[in-house]
Amino acid sequence: MTKTATKERTLTPQEVRAILNTDNKEIIELCKKASIMPRKNNKGMTYFSYEEVKNLRKVQAAKGTVAKTVTSPIVSTKVSSEARINPIQASAIQNILSSIQNMESNLSDRIAKVIDEKLEGMDEVVVELIRCKTDNETLRQKIVELNKEVYQLKNNLNSYKPVGLGFYVKKEQHAWE
Repeated sequence: MTKTATKERTLTPQEVRAILNTDNKEIIELCKKASIMPRKNNKGMTYFSYEEVKNLRKVQAAKGTVAKTVTSPIVSTKVSSEARINPIQASAIQNILSSIQNMESNLSDRIAKVIDEKLEGMDEVVVELIRCKTDNETLRQKIVELNKEVYQLKNNLNSYKPVGLGFYVKKEQHAWE
């Protein structure tokens, strides 16, 4: 193949799967990592260029998922120095994630402790509030009863009419009054 023929050659997703020895899901991940957008021809069929597949192969090698048994005339299976750094990066990322998880649990424990301390006295306050509310309701009922009694006593007092010389005569009250 000449260089121009190689550059112009397009590969179908099936050919890319066979070359990379992977599935569509991993090809999509590799495309995202390599910033490659699959193109479509005038019939709406997806295709990749020779250079794009080369780049996908490099990303796959760097990712450490190179299949050892697959050899391709298009892309060499040489493992770059990035593949050796990848486990170190993975352990660093794992350490960072575990540190974040520890910080999260410590923060939630501290916040829960502070909230518990602040709410500790609230139980007594709530009990006292309920007792006060009950006392208020009892006193309201007593006020209503006393107002009724005052009304009856005023009516009874108003039934006495002064006659003179400090004497009072009780006027008869009818049942309807």
